[in-house]
This record gives sequence, C-alpha cells and structure tokens, in this order.
Amino acid sequence: MTEKTHELRLTVNGVTHELTVPARRLLSDALRHDLGLTGTHVGCEHGVCGACTVLVDGKPMRSCLMFAVSAVDVEITTVEGLAHQDGSLGPVQQAFRECHGLQCGFCTPGFLTTITAGIEENPDPTEDEARDMIAGNLCRCTGYQNIVKAVCRAAELKAQGADR
Repeated sequence: MTEKTHELRLTVNGVTHELTVPARRLLSDALRHDLGLTGTHVGCEHGVCGACTVLVDGKPMRSCLMFAVSAVDVEITTVEGLAHQDGSLGPVQQAFRECHGLQCGFCTPGFLTTITAGIEENPDPTEDEARDMIAGNLCRCTGYQNIVKAVCRAAELKAQGADR
C-alpha cells in the first residue's frame, strides 16, 4: 500500500514552493529535506526543545509538531529568512553575535525565530520579560545569560532601525 501524497504550495521566506509530500510529512522535514533549508534543526521531535521553531504568520511554531499540509496559505519564516535581502544579519542575529549568545549553535535557529517574534510583541523587554520570551527554548551549553543580553540588544537594534 502506498502512502497518499498531497500537492502543496508553501510560502517560505517569501518564496513560493510547489511540493508533493506524504500526508504525514512534518513541516520540519519538508523544510529540511524537501526544500533544503537545514537551518531549522530537529532536536527532540516532541516539541519540547524549541530547536525546530519557525515563524508561521509571524508567530513561533514548533515545526516538528505541524504537518506540512497544515502550512498551506500561511507565511513561513525560517532562520534563513531572518537575514536582510543583501545577506547582512538581521537585528536578532547581530545581537546574538555581539552578545555571544551561542555556543554549539544547535538551538540557535529556534532562539532566533522565537526572539524575532517576541520583540515584535514586546519591543522593549526587561531582562525578566526576555527570560519569559525564551522560556520554551532549551540550550544545553549556555547559562542563558548571554541569550537574555542578546534579546535586550536585539530590541535596541530594532528600535534603532537595524531591521531595515
């Protein structure tokens, strides 16, 4: 018995893609394997770690918990879509670099997308609000302090117009 497939049109990072996928293909797998966007990492495969977080219509979503067929008619933004058109770093990426907000980097894409959405919702977070913003993302390497600093710095950069 062959698995039923679906033809999809997904909009990812502003580009429309035509795909044929099995009905139960996870969005994370469609992004990584079908579209070659390997910046979206898969850690726990249970929605716990946050490494696979992407933005769906600007809201953070665990792509390992969403079927690709559910992503039709929405705008998906992956970590690759956070950079500027000219390839320069977006404000959250720049803040992570400036504040040393990463170590091994595995969890970083999920943090970057989560923080991007969080700053849209709260453009001037306190350190406590920054901690709440990232509470759903796990990092095994850092003590989170530099990530919290990066949240606050990203908010400053965005306020200064670094998100051009």
